[in-house]
Amino acid sequence: MTPILMLGAGRMGGAMLDGWARAGTFDAAQLMIVDPHPGEAALRAQAAGARLNPPDAELAAARTVVLAVKPQMWREAARQYAGLLDPEAVIVSIAAGVAARDIAHHFAGRPVARVMPTTAAAIGHGTASLHAEDAGARARARALFEPLGTVVDLAEESQMHAATGVSGSAPAYHYAFVEALEAAGAAAGLSTQQASELARSTIVGAAALLAESGAEPADLRRQVTSPGGTTEAALNVLLGEHGLPPLLREAVACATRRSRELGG
Repeated sequence: MTPILMLGAGRMGGAMLDGWARAGTFDAAQLMIVDPHPGEAALRAQAAGARLNPPDAELAAARTVVLAVKPQMWREAARQYAGLLDPEAVIVSIAAGVAARDIAHHFAGRPVARVMPTTAAAIGHGTASLHAEDAGARARARALFEPLGTVVDLAEESQMHAATGVSGSAPAYHYAFVEALEAAGAAAGLSTQQASELARSTIVGAAALLAESGAEPADLRRQVTSPGGTTEAALNVLLGEHGLPPLLREAVACATRRSRELGG
């Protein structure tokens, strides 16, 4: 599956590069990166032996092409590079909302896998939603993302929109929750530093317990909720009529709609 060509190495592409380096997945010499404004991850990969912005003639050697440009730039990338690639190259796209058939059309019919990853791939804790009609493209995408965390196969491409709302955008929901919890702690009388340390450490610990225990979130919630206690009082607000369940349903629905809009 190598050499691998990464078209675009922004935040998500950079996370993949860092994750592969951390896991020792690929020899850096087997990576080619095309990015007019390379970030730190691309420069680290270059220092390790990756080819950064190589001559066009070298791109034909790529067997796997990661389409990691911003969704609004993918057509320009296809126009510029499709004719330079080997006819047997496989395209793995992380462009949100862009349908596989459109990518395949603009890349001269090459097989396509679509993936919606998360930036925790940089530390081996990423989540990647994957769909591909072509078995070879699916296997190629799995080989790219399994070293970076969890891979979830989707039976239908249409599910990618919902996966974007539930997973692709969810790290931002998590960070927003921590921000709000820190602010609430400060409003309740803690110093900014105390609220920050308590909120972050507690959330990280709870997430680690969820991952390590394998228990259902509802079971873990009940275990730490005493009848008539402080946690129950707080949950009456968070799980109330205007609390987290309706808010998250609307948030995921909005992200799903926007994913469809980006896909045209």
